[in-house]
Amino acid sequence: MGLSSSSPWLKYYGNTPASLDYPHLTMYQMVAQAAKRNPDHVAYVFMGKKTTYQEFMQRIEAAAKGLYKMGIRKGDRVTICMANTPQALDCFYALNRIGAVPNMIHPLSAAQEIAFYLNFSKSKAILTLDQFYYKVAEILPQLENPCQVLIAKVADELPAALRALYPMTKGARAIKKLPKTGYTLWYKMVAAGKTQVLPAYDGKYDDCGAILYSGGTTGTTKGILLSNLNFNALALQTIAASGFTMEEISNMKMLSVMPVFHGFGLGIGIHTPLVAGGTCILIPQFNVNTYAEVLVKQKPNLIPGVPTLFEALLRAEKLEGADLSFLRGIFSGGDSLSPELKKKVDAFLKAHGCSEQIREGYGTTECVTASCLTPKDYARAGSIGVPFPDTFYKIVEPGTTNEVEPNIEGEICVSGPTVMMGYMDNPEETASTLRRHYDGRIWLHTGDLGHMDQDGFVYFRQRMKRMIITSGYNVYPSQLENIIDGHEKVLLSCVIGVKDPYRVQRVKAYVVPMPGVEPTEELKAELLEYCTKHIAKYAMPREIEFRKELPKTLVGKVAYRVLEEEANAALEKA
Repeated sequence: MGLSSSSPWLKYYGNTPASLDYPHLTMYQMVAQAAKRNPDHVAYVFMGKKTTYQEFMQRIEAAAKGLYKMGIRKGDRVTICMANTPQALDCFYALNRIGAVPNMIHPLSAAQEIAFYLNFSKSKAILTLDQFYYKVAEILPQLENPCQVLIAKVADELPAALRALYPMTKGARAIKKLPKTGYTLWYKMVAAGKTQVLPAYDGKYDDCGAILYSGGTTGTTKGILLSNLNFNALALQTIAASGFTMEEISNMKMLSVMPVFHGFGLGIGIHTPLVAGGTCILIPQFNVNTYAEVLVKQKPNLIPGVPTLFEALLRAEKLEGADLSFLRGIFSGGDSLSPELKKKVDAFLKAHGCSEQIREGYGTTECVTASCLTPKDYARAGSIGVPFPDTFYKIVEPGTTNEVEPNIEGEICVSGPTVMMGYMDNPEETASTLRRHYDGRIWLHTGDLGHMDQDGFVYFRQRMKRMIITSGYNVYPSQLENIIDGHEKVLLSCVIGVKDPYRVQRVKAYVVPMPGVEPTEELKAELLEYCTKHIAKYAMPREIEFRKELPKTLVGKVAYRVLEEEANAALEKA
């Protein structure tokens, strides 16, 4: 009998219950319940402007009417291409209110990537910010289905004093003036639905609640269908595993700095506090100075983030001498937290009056985000924690369903109520990722290597699939290589991740030019310019190195691991 059957980790749960009740409700209904319990609590704060739960529910209802009026119906998909702003939250829950499905994508996606996501999801509409309008307008002729464009403006949600100053800011001046037609402003769409009557609510807990994106087990882009239950179970499990009660979280503030299109940002940074009736401090764009200011002024109690977010704490000059005793929970995920960084951040927190330490977790977008967490009083060096309530982990021999003994490395598999419905329009990949084992359970094969010790503590080693994680974002080398290889002067390319003290990894491209093409600085500049048109900013190669040829494996494939070793060895020597 394997560890997954005996659940030895339960003895480290403390006050956390081993099992929870999961109401048969939608995401909207769960937040509506919180609003009923705490109508006057602040649901979110944006640039200092507060919105109570009562106001939030009114905004969701108004947005739902507007979306319905413009033709959005149950089952329709609408792309949300937004930063963490009030309109993004209003739209997300309004779509859930009418049974439509939000398709969540990165606002810094390149134009061609946006076209791909819109076609792939068959989206009926897209909501984005005014500064991204022209990027969206550029690809509208390439769309396979009509897609309405909704434009939101940050200025519309600012407190009065800031709104008056906003046009003079550098960010506002950089926004190109919108044309007179070709889109609908978000606030006008909401106003247009004022007299709209919505049909009787018939959302189901097992309906698809949102589509997020990941590389799946093969490293190519997959649309992940996640149900209302997946998100709600995650919220309830996170609250329980955190060691706090629902009531305690309802009086806490979460620093919602992880982006809304990311499972971690949406599932834990936003939906979890809203289910509990707590407050989200929405941060539309992360930078070290504003991060420090928000911490000191807003005093959030909970911070979920990727390791780079915590590394930034150490570089924030404005935190010198600051009292951080208000922090009650600091959670790291989205990427591996090095033991060295954990020690430094824990020491920093202690020196600034915080009695808490970073608690590391692990998860995949295929189960929304986190599915295990370091118990509050039982951290083990190098471990990513123990499974959430009602969640089971097992380690199997890669390529099989055979569970291995404790402390033996294999593929990490997860089973529980947050495991996805499947990949959008991809039954083959779904079948290879979600498998029924001999115990009768459906198990998510993560494509990640690791082991469990005899007490059920999980240890992550590396991804079996080839993927780069830079500042918490997933970058798929094969996709970038396809783009770079598409340039007429490129014969062959290979993209790797190089260790980086801030981003964890940075993207580097090796390029073999076409015969007769000289590897000059001008060519490098031309390739980088080409990449900016086709690759999202966060995934851009930070470095291009020309080679006459690339190393090959015995079967003739490019030996990318050899290049990784070379680049990282050169870095250590430097």
